[in-house]
Amino acid sequence: MAGTALKRLMAEYKQLTLNPPEGIIAGPKNEENFFEWEAIIIGPDGTPFDGGAFPVELIFPKDYPLSPPKMRFTCEMFHPNVYPDGRVCISILHAPGDDPLGYERSEERWSPVQSVEKILLSVVSMLAEPNPESGADVDASKMWRDNREQFCKIADRLVKKSLGLPH
Repeated sequence: MAGTALKRLMAEYKQLTLNPPEGIIAGPKNEENFFEWEAIIIGPDGTPFDGGAFPVELIFPKDYPLSPPKMRFTCEMFHPNVYPDGRVCISILHAPGDDPLGYERSEERWSPVQSVEKILLSVVSMLAEPNPESGADVDASKMWRDNREQFCKIADRLVKKSLGLPH
């Protein structure tokens, strides 16, 4: 199984290198281990995270693509769909099949047709349009809904911090 996963990850890495999506740089942490990746996601234009450079890590299971990778921000992040420890909470990263809580349709969840590129693009979309109803960070969800100005101030501080600027 790990051989299949490795071939798939190598092919996805090649594709990302040849045709990188705008605002995303991604690849294995080192060529010896294709199951641990790092990426930089640039905050989308016109959003509270505009222009920030946010590092993430992806850890792939040995049965990839049957199971989704784990993903987390390795920098400080304040977002409704990111747990305080940096783990990303979006449908595409949830195990395949029906949602036991009934929030997500099975077609929104992980399936082997997904890819690293689709995951990363989903995170870019998540940065642009948080889903406060699926709150991984209750404080960020509440602030996004009730005090957008304060949320944007925190996001601006995180953007500056991600770029090594005074914040």
